[in-house]
Amino acid sequence: MNKHIKHFYSALDYSSSEIQYLVNLALKMKSGSVKKSLAGKTLGMLFFNPSLRTRVSFAVAMLKLGGCAIDLPIKESYTFEYGNGIVMDKSTIEHVKDAAGVLSRYCDALAIRSSDLITTSSDSVEVSSWEMLKKDTVIKKFMEYATVPVINMESNVYHPCQGLGDALTIKEKLGNPKGKKYVLTWAYHPKALPMATPNSQILAACDLGMDVVIANPPGWELEPSIINAMALRAKQSGGSLAFSDSMNEAIKGSDVVCAKSWGALKCYGNWSEEKKLRDQLKHWIVTKEKMSLTHHALFMHCLPVRRNVEATEEVLDSKNSVILDEAENRMWAQMAILETVLGETV
Repeated sequence: MNKHIKHFYSALDYSSSEIQYLVNLALKMKSGSVKKSLAGKTLGMLFFNPSLRTRVSFAVAMLKLGGCAIDLPIKESYTFEYGNGIVMDKSTIEHVKDAAGVLSRYCDALAIRSSDLITTSSDSVEVSSWEMLKKDTVIKKFMEYATVPVINMESNVYHPCQGLGDALTIKEKLGNPKGKKYVLTWAYHPKALPMATPNSQILAACDLGMDVVIANPPGWELEPSIINAMALRAKQSGGSLAFSDSMNEAIKGSDVVCAKSWGALKCYGNWSEEKKLRDQLKHWIVTKEKMSLTHHALFMHCLPVRRNVEATEEVLDSKNSVILDEAENRMWAQMAILETVLGETV
């Protein structure tokens, strides 16, 4: 692993071989080779959004490695300023420059979750345009001012820990996944969700050298620049990248089916318009009948999942569903990340 990379923001900041290194390290740890390599180390976790798996899996990961994690539910009690040269006479309490600097004195690494579309409300939140959100201002500013590694626990654009956990799950279940067919299909959800998770899940499959297919309704295409990066990674790893506007056609003969919803790029900042379009797509649900078209495929979902909305209970609770293994593997993947960015040796 190349140690000069300071932060863990996106898999694209690492080579495919470095991603493979992390997957293999996670597999080694899961097999029982865990040392207290981070004794005395502290991870500061800043959650600007709700979290279940990410919060618990990072805390337990640090504990297993001998360190500790401090949970900071920032959005509930604290506000930061991110602009330069701002006269701070309004509601923000502290500039990120000062906060990142002092947290770097207390902690050996920081982990940030900040994604504008994640909410516990019953309806989607109004957000700014994709052009604004894809700047990932919150985590990028912490990366700019922190003097310790910053780990992305999900931003507007990427969720690299989920991607690595998925790669670990696929390799664990399929052995050598190179050349196997992986389908990431859009699924209906009553709210608009970030593209961060599908972006990172697809990149993970590309890095494994799989034949990747993205299935989505017209109008729900992912960011073109990231699609280009996916295609390049797939080619470099000996795989391929293709697209379909039909879930049924896409999943035929597949070895892995991963379901995930995300928001429409053209509708960012206009939820009422997206909702009208989205409500016509409730048939984009993974069912037992659709899974019968596959090559006995594994079914994956990052969780949380809307049962009988994104996928039926028959699929979620089937013998081919690996959603709980996938969730567990987030912890092992994150342990590999933590040891690599914080450990003295790897």
